Amino acid sequence: MSTDISTQFVIEKVKKSRVSTVDFETLTFGTVFTDHMFECDYIDGEWKNPTIRPYQPIMVEPSLKVFHYGQAVFEGMKAYKDDEGQVWMFRPDQNQVRINKSAKRLAIPEFPKEWFFEALNRLLVLDKEWIKKGDGNVVYIRPFIFATQPEILASPSNQYKFMVILSPVKSYFRSDVSVVIAEHYSRAADGGVGAAKAAGNYAGQFYPTNLAKEKGYQQVIWTDDTTHQYLEEAGTMNVFFRINDTLITAPTSDRILDGVTRKSVIAVAEHENIPVEVRRITVKELVAAAKDGSLKEIFGAGTAVVISPVKSFSYDGIDYPLEKPKDSYATFFKKRITDIQYNREEDPFGWRYKVNADNY
Repeated sequence: MSTDISTQFVIEKVKKSRVSTVDFETLTFGTVFTDHMFECDYIDGEWKNPTIRPYQPIMVEPSLKVFHYGQAVFEGMKAYKDDEGQVWMFRPDQNQVRINKSAKRLAIPEFPKEWFFEALNRLLVLDKEWIKKGDGNVVYIRPFIFATQPEILASPSNQYKFMVILSPVKSYFRSDVSVVIAEHYSRAADGGVGAAKAAGNYAGQFYPTNLAKEKGYQQVIWTDDTTHQYLEEAGTMNVFFRINDTLITAPTSDRILDGVTRKSVIAVAEHENIPVEVRRITVKELVAAAKDGSLKEIFGAGTAVVISPVKSFSYDGIDYPLEKPKDSYATFFKKRITDIQYNREEDPFGWRYKVNADNY
């Protein structure tokens, strides 16, 4: 990182850390935040004033365009600490590219790559004591951008704020999940913003997901918006299906998020000579495989969940239970990826990113 970039950052440290007040064994996902946060403003056509300051509320006007027209995108990342105390990120270059891709789709100015990495590195160095050693202990990283122009005219904002906050977390799901396949509601449509990590995508799926939860399911597997016959992704994760020994997942499109964990699973499968097909798969094919016994596994893949096994799915009012096989792909991929993330095994893909405290 260039000296020029570093000197532009303003750093205001907390007087005393709150880390000693936190019970890291009883964390509820996304409710506890570290000592510092990063913010930067887009004003007069450029990003300005990159600042790290103590985590605190921000004061905004009720007329901010984000409240009225939904210009907001975000990313989900994690930081890990290995047994030697070194901090790592996992494929942050992919998150940097994707947040700018999402921003562009919502007419938000892209955030500079150099500032993105400088902010992450500085925050993680400042708050490294919040990252605990041991499997399952991570700090979740949430970069996000939102429109800050105080105006209710229906047009793109001319002001934005980019922020990064950090949250120590445990597992997103504590056990295997049951899912229901969508037959009426859709997550996204062709030509829409489904491929962007836009805040509104999540708001739109909360209602049908709540309906599923009322019936005892934790997630919805979304289907295409036209026929509801093609399986796409779940609410917080991409989805993989194992039929016999072949792994199948839907191709990315306008409707499906290009998940970092999804790409990692595919790459590991190819590296380990596990048959993997990126193709459209129908509900009919899945149900038939469940009935004839060739459906061995379903699992979700995402930053928050890493790998989340599915213990049953429901379609057309019928539940199809799944027994976890002894040679579980879900177990294999979770161990393979987390071993790389925690620096326990070699990284043949070059995915680990070292956070170097010596630079600051």
